[in-house]
Amino acid sequence: MKKAWRITLVALGGIMLLALIGAGVVEASARSRLSRKFETHRTALLLPSGADIAAVERGQHLVASRYGCTTCHGANLGGGVMLDSPAIGSLHGPNLTTGKGGRTAHYTMSDWDRIVRHGVKPDGSGALMPSGDFFGMSDAELSDIVAYIRSLPPVDREVVPVRLGAVGKLLLVLGRLPVAAAREQARASSHPQRPPETGDTVAFGAHLAVVCSTCHRPNFAGGTIPYGPPDWPKAANLTRHATGLIGWSYEDFERALTRGVSRDGHPLREPMAGIAASAQAMLPIERKALWTYLSSLAPVARND
Repeated sequence: MKKAWRITLVALGGIMLLALIGAGVVEASARSRLSRKFETHRTALLLPSGADIAAVERGQHLVASRYGCTTCHGANLGGGVMLDSPAIGSLHGPNLTTGKGGRTAHYTMSDWDRIVRHGVKPDGSGALMPSGDFFGMSDAELSDIVAYIRSLPPVDREVVPVRLGAVGKLLLVLGRLPVAAAREQARASSHPQRPPETGDTVAFGAHLAVVCSTCHRPNFAGGTIPYGPPDWPKAANLTRHATGLIGWSYEDFERALTRGVSRDGHPLREPMAGIAASAQAMLPIERKALWTYLSSLAPVARND
């Protein structure tokens, strides 16, 4: 009996030791990933003037609708909560205003380009930001967004720094959190100068759909979401396949997009549930163009 207890205690001790070693490896790897430096090109764009009222208005629309910046950075862009979970961690969208605690007062357009379209901070380290969704943003759109942000009144708010819990660190190590999400694009220097003309066209819809491609995959067939908490459901297949949107009407699609309610009446879960406000802020022609593009895609089985 005593021998059996000794064997059990040794086994438990070994398991605990392995767990501690594993935790140490994860901790070191997570710290390394957060401190890694990325090289990106330097844009030649000039900072826009906040006095350009038309640019400010265009930027306000882009922030509220197409790119959904308020979802993470708050309604006044003074900072917001992206995720707050004891296990995963606290991820807060930074204060983008020039107030106390703001991050962007001294940003150049190169800094804006790197952080928004590449997920790289001015110091070269990676940001926990889904920049892959914004890589296709045109120069004109980025300029309009910056013009709008620079026109906002300062918000004095110190945003809580990133804190990752045990699960969050593991997700980071496994590549399930988007540090410099567009790392394969980090050295790329080509962005469209202007977006396609606004209209119910496949080209314009394709431009809008880029922000959907991280969760729904580049082929829009959905499946396991590459980034995010483990309890997020699989992204829906947005092609007209039996596992996707076959049988859906535009009205079904618009209701899901703007009200967070699926065709069968059940409420959509996060992260889709959180985009309703942005979708409501879209122009009707933008939502229609998005549907026109998705309807043009070849049917593909979901990426399960």
